[in-house]
Amino acid sequence: MNKAAQYPMLVATLGIMFFSMMDAVMKGQALAMGTYNAMFWRMTMGALIVAVLYLPTRPVPASGRVLKIHLIRAALTAVMAYLFFFGLTRVPLAQAIGLSFIAPIITLFLAVPLLGERIGANAKLAAVLGFGGVMIVVGGELLAVDAGSDLLGMTSILISAVMYAFNLILQRMQALVAKPLEIAFYQNTIVFMLLLIGVPFAVSWPANSLQWGGAMLAAAFAVGSLMLMSAAYRQAEAQRLVVIEYTAFIWAAMLGWWFFAEPVTARTLLGTGLIVLGCLVSARGGSR
Repeated sequence: MNKAAQYPMLVATLGIMFFSMMDAVMKGQALAMGTYNAMFWRMTMGALIVAVLYLPTRPVPASGRVLKIHLIRAALTAVMAYLFFFGLTRVPLAQAIGLSFIAPIITLFLAVPLLGERIGANAKLAAVLGFGGVMIVVGGELLAVDAGSDLLGMTSILISAVMYAFNLILQRMQALVAKPLEIAFYQNTIVFMLLLIGVPFAVSWPANSLQWGGAMLAAAFAVGSLMLMSAAYRQAEAQRLVVIEYTAFIWAAMLGWWFFAEPVTARTLLGTGLIVLGCLVSARGGSR
């Protein structure tokens, strides 16, 4: 593989690293402030950051199909992110990321009708391996509910993962018609405006400098990740890049262990390994 072909994969890997760091910060924020407030203040900071970067360039406002894609993806992101961050408050970070790993495999199948990409036997095998991996990760919680089980949190993560699969498709569509900074501006601004609906009912000010700093840090990671991923998806097909999503588990396991003292169980590692194997089969097999 030449350097030109490697470049989008390296950019996507860096983007996933930033995204995983944002997840770790948001887990702490959501535990301290609640899911809505963690999201609202992150998006507030994110909207300010991208406005400062984007508006001085005197951009032409998006319209037509481009604006439609911006709106659809932002609305999807708002619901998807809320469900994911809610789930993060109830399950370990590494386990949450492991459960979300069904999204890239779903994306491969969505790429057929929505992006016109071909899919074959290898992708179907990948889906089976991915499903088996999820069953191993969720395992005990599906078979028995006890003091350590949290089906609500896991259900939120899984629903969010399905939505994230559609989000990856939209990310490819969006990257083909808009530049990374424009995407970051519209994503953050539209989601922020949607979250304003809940302000009269749920908003509260960050309680201290740590929460303010967390909101700013999460926003910076999110904006950086969004721009990097948009740049990568602008240069490569979704089916090539979805495999990079699985590097998130490495960061999630490390960050969850370091910051939240979350153990990485053998079951989580085994299940995630099976999911990663499924993704590698899919990526290696092409459209056969």
